[in-house]
Amino acid sequence: MRKATINRKTNETEIRIELALDGRGEHAVDTGVPFFDHMLVQIARHGFFDLRVAAHGDLEIDAHHTVEDVGIALGEAFKQALGDKIGIRRYGRGTMPMHESLASVILDFSGRPHLVFNVDIPKAQVGNFETELVEEFFTAFCNHGGVNVHVNLAYGDNLHHIIEAIFKAFARALDEACGLDPRIDGVLSSKGKLE
Repeated sequence: MRKATINRKTNETEIRIELALDGRGEHAVDTGVPFFDHMLVQIARHGFFDLRVAAHGDLEIDAHHTVEDVGIALGEAFKQALGDKIGIRRYGRGTMPMHESLASVILDFSGRPHLVFNVDIPKAQVGNFETELVEEFFTAFCNHGGVNVHVNLAYGDNLHHIIEAIFKAFARALDEACGLDPRIDGVLSSKGKLE
């Protein structure tokens, strides 16, 4: 069915994620971090994934644990929903503008996690969201989803626009990589297996 439900509970966070890969972009997201919610909605809407995220974390400290743990759980959800990865395109890319900003994301559901993050974001805040948490989210997603992700910022000035361009490009890359291609017999690998 290409769906997943992840429940993750630690002393710092409690997270539930429901994901359907073959969706319409329907979403219900509540992490307690409004700007982060806005970014997760971009993944659902621009990737055409049905996504529900309910997260309760120790926001009285800061948003780090919540953002990182949502990245972990979302990576696990994609890994679970893709299952044996039979028939998926595996690779995806997206390049998206957001006003003056232009970002691209290229990824590979290879089973070998790695993040390249070529984005020089100053340590600042957008709302109550610390910009350094963008990289933390992607690191967690890669490591727990078994994904190789390259994030590149061509240019941009406004921090909101830069981050939103990245998340929209990520959504498009995910959509392409998770898509099924009838030409693929088994998995798209000369080894005959994707981890």
